[in-house]
Amino acid sequence: MTDLDKDRLTWIYTQMVRIREFEERVKHTFEEHPGVIRGHTHLADGAEGSIVGSLAALQPGDQLMATYRCHGYPIALGTDTRRIMAEIYGRRDGLCGGYGGSMHLVDPDVGFLGASGIVGQAIPQATGAAYAAQVHNRTHPPRVVLSFFGDGASKQGAFAESLNLASLWKLPVVYIIENNSYNVATRSEQEDANAAAGEPLSVKAKAFSMPGVTVDGGDPVAVYDVVKAGVDRARAGDGPTLIESKVYRLSAHGNLIAPPGVPLHYPEHEAITVFGNREEYEAALRGDPVPRFRMRLVEDGTLTPEEADRITDAAKAEMQAAVDFGIASPLPDPERALDFVYA
Repeated sequence: MTDLDKDRLTWIYTQMVRIREFEERVKHTFEEHPGVIRGHTHLADGAEGSIVGSLAALQPGDQLMATYRCHGYPIALGTDTRRIMAEIYGRRDGLCGGYGGSMHLVDPDVGFLGASGIVGQAIPQATGAAYAAQVHNRTHPPRVVLSFFGDGASKQGAFAESLNLASLWKLPVVYIIENNSYNVATRSEQEDANAAAGEPLSVKAKAFSMPGVTVDGGDPVAVYDVVKAGVDRARAGDGPTLIESKVYRLSAHGNLIAPPGVPLHYPEHEAITVFGNREEYEAALRGDPVPRFRMRLVEDGTLTPEEADRITDAAKAEMQAAVDFGIASPLPDPERALDFVYA
């Protein structure tokens, strides 16, 4: 049974709506402001319950690292959405001065240690952060690190090496596989032996002597419960946990790229364009975690329909303001680009 009260459940729904509205504005930017986004963006719509349910289990001082589908984490942690949008637009007022872009957001002030466009790169980095946290925890209130990565990254060598060390040293880290059903344009079951055998990806935990759990990532309360158990275990010094959060990515893998000024739209999902299975995609839309959680909260009396509508209206206004801020922000100075390159 969850220990989430009304305020916390409302917070979870609010963050899910904010993330969804933010990414909808990113998606529409390609049509409404052609050429403003010049690089790749990767959306996480469909994973909001997994993202926010996981973060709800954290305490102040905890940290995390994520995949290149990284917009939602700093949003829920409290980063100014105007600065995130400006960063995606490559503008000077962006979170990283316009030099990082969509896939390289970072805001250590809220515990978000960053993301990378390289599949699996953040796994060993998060493990290193957990090692630092273990040292920190000897003299301070204990800190825990979450490491988010996709199902494809669980086949990287860095995954095995990191989990092995984390288990051996009992590091305070929870590894969360965001299994969104597709590796770019390939179904997960076509690439992964566990999926082909019918076993959950969390079974990989057995090789590293740590608990492994698979959860419905569309249910933020269920996600919170399993992540909270892993976080509590890590905070107590008992070592890591591996969680597979099963979601369905509702947008295509990423946007199309074209020269500035060329009209574009966000492409259709690979279930349609590659596999010709519109029925699968429409079934996933019917299971969309945002309206699904809204219905649950309204039905159990946590929110009234009017309160839920006000949350949506506020999120829409906030994200339109973020778009306006990003569009108005100046471009960064090209001569300063090398100021932020380290070797």
